Amino acid sequence: MHTITDNILQQQIEYYRARANEYDQWFYRKGQYDRGTQNNQRWFNEVAVIKNTLHQIGVVDDILELACGTGIWTQELLSIGKKITAIDASQEVITINRSKLNSSSVEYHLMDLFTWQPNTEFDLVFFAFWLSHVPPKLLDSFLKKVYQSVRLGGQVFIIDSSFEPTSTANNHILKDDGNLYKTRKLNDGQEFQIVKIFYQPDQLQEQLNKTGFQIDVKVTDNYFIYAHGRKI
Repeated sequence: MHTITDNILQQQIEYYRARANEYDQWFYRKGQYDRGTQNNQRWFNEVAVIKNTLHQIGVVDDILELACGTGIWTQELLSIGKKITAIDASQEVITINRSKLNSSSVEYHLMDLFTWQPNTEFDLVFFAFWLSHVPPKLLDSFLKKVYQSVRLGGQVFIIDSSFEPTSTANNHILKDDGNLYKTRKLNDGQEFQIVKIFYQPDQLQEQLNKTGFQIDVKVTDNYFIYAHGRKI
């Protein structure tokens, strides 16, 4: 029998498939995500902080990017990784990613991360704006798979959203009401239910330590939470 979570996770995949052509508007603060010069500048300044931290990792051989999306972060990973394995559940975003980067160093796999089973270890496992979409009851098993994917001494880098009302579209009201399921609306009016969790730094730190990573969790001033650590 399908649970409500299964139904929402299916909707979540459908949402990201349908949103593929709109996704970059969110990140680049265009259209309904344009929150004015000051807020936009703050956003990009904070993105720059995270990019700088990521680039400080230096060059590694093999990177696994989970939920690679439209390539916003894949292109950053290309500057530090010799080979990238990129996984996503949406063919639509993979197509955008591939055409944007056009790189023989990236190998794409169409896969649902909840059914994905790791079979290789990587120097770095990276995912951005994905952990917040993992239901709490599936978090341990997902992070265990992440752990299995990192070679001993290898690294993990995670980026996600902090709770900040101006991060979402101007026609969305962002509530941190503890409700696991959030409604998202596309430009054409279609609505979907997705999982969305806003982590506090200590909560994320504890979860990642428990998984076995030695990790450092930080936040930018307004918009982002990010974690960088090692498997020791």
